[in-house]
Amino acid sequence: MASATTKKGCLDKISCRQVLNIMVIIGFMINYMLRVNITIAITAMVPSPTTNVTNNTDNATMEPTSELFNWDKYQQNMILGSFFWGYVLTELPGGHMADAIGGHKIFGGGTLAASILTLLTPLACYWGFVPVVLIRALLGFFLGATWPALPPIAAKWIPPMERSKFVANMMASSLGAAITMPVCGLLIDKLGWASVFYLTGGLSLVWSVAWFFVVFDSPATHPRCSAEERMEIETAIAQHTKGKKPKNVPWKAIFTSLPVWAIVVTHGCSVFGYFTVVNQLPTYFKDVLKYNIKENGLYSSLPYLGKYLMAIISSYLADKLRRNGKFTTTFIRKSFTTFAVGFPAGFMVLQAFFGQISAISITIFTCSLFFNGAVTAGYLANGLDIAPNFSGTIFGMANTLSSMGGYISTAIVAALTNKSSTFSEWKWVFWILAGNYALGTLVYLIFGTGKLQGWNSVERRQSENGVKSEQELEPLKKKNGEIPA
Repeated sequence: MASATTKKGCLDKISCRQVLNIMVIIGFMINYMLRVNITIAITAMVPSPTTNVTNNTDNATMEPTSELFNWDKYQQNMILGSFFWGYVLTELPGGHMADAIGGHKIFGGGTLAASILTLLTPLACYWGFVPVVLIRALLGFFLGATWPALPPIAAKWIPPMERSKFVANMMASSLGAAITMPVCGLLIDKLGWASVFYLTGGLSLVWSVAWFFVVFDSPATHPRCSAEERMEIETAIAQHTKGKKPKNVPWKAIFTSLPVWAIVVTHGCSVFGYFTVVNQLPTYFKDVLKYNIKENGLYSSLPYLGKYLMAIISSYLADKLRRNGKFTTTFIRKSFTTFAVGFPAGFMVLQAFFGQISAISITIFTCSLFFNGAVTAGYLANGLDIAPNFSGTIFGMANTLSSMGGYISTAIVAALTNKSSTFSEWKWVFWILAGNYALGTLVYLIFGTGKLQGWNSVERRQSENGVKSEQELEPLKKKNGEIPA
């Protein structure tokens, strides 16, 4: 009995919301470990342009590895891009299912399935090119549903004035990539490329099991959530999201909403650029800047560290500005989106001119992703502003477009760099990225908003011509120094 009491006391030191934050941060780190592990591993799985391979292993002068696969540039990019074949199929359904049955099951179940597929990836590689393409497509299928599951979790667990910081947990994916790159480089150097998949898949499997034991769909269903914590969360959410959720999804209103499409298009442009860097940066460092596997992993990780740092800083600042009430939600979201998507456009122009210089190139990529981390304070949290009841569906729409962009980007890089993979070919990739980022910024500045939409609730839909349906989400007003319950 004494031990049980002690155990309960230890658990009570951490709120259910804090546990959720910790698990989401680790979850998104693992999410990107599973996604990017092959981008660094593939540089050791295929011969370098200068490597003479006759028996797959004996004459390889690149990194130590058990076998080299004679995949050409198109096949390599097909492997990298096949992830998005499955990814694009489950974004919108995953978001809709998370809105309907809860993001907890979707996020945990998708990651669990992806863990198993990752552990099977080395075997698929030895079976042949087609099996590894199929297993990567299945990996994308299950991970595709995980991202749009987060906004519905936030809608039930996180007070509106804290949601930018919670959404910033998504950018822990960048931290996961930053850790994976150098660690994978060391693993490949010592143990071979297959160890990359066994380590990341094993970690993910452990996390997936833990998720179902410590995280629940809402404060009301959590067996350890105290009455005080539940009351605090539910009261804050109710004050900002008045009205009953419609029984049916207002598909017509969603698909004809310009604010929704502002999020979708801007997200697509931003992630197109991000996926291009995620998938292609190790190859660029190897082919153009001539870094070896250990240097490649280290330098490839720097941009992701920068992005995560900015995500934390910007989201904290955005929530603080909203609580102060000095600026509207629309102004805050547009300002941070311009910062996050507009600045990388300029950096890609610089990369097109100076990207062949190693130190400058690394600095440019790091700065570009550093500024891009501010999306958590911009459009990325915007779905929770305009329609928290359907935030998963909106995010699913946005990620569907961005998933298509991820596959298209691999095809573009393959077409432009297949012959020689020199800087002359790569600079056209950077010009495309610059135009892509500029388009996303312009669309959001014109059509983006922070206003709660009338179709978010039954009452607002019935009175959508009234003032309340068009009001900005305002910060909670303090009374006698306290936020009213």
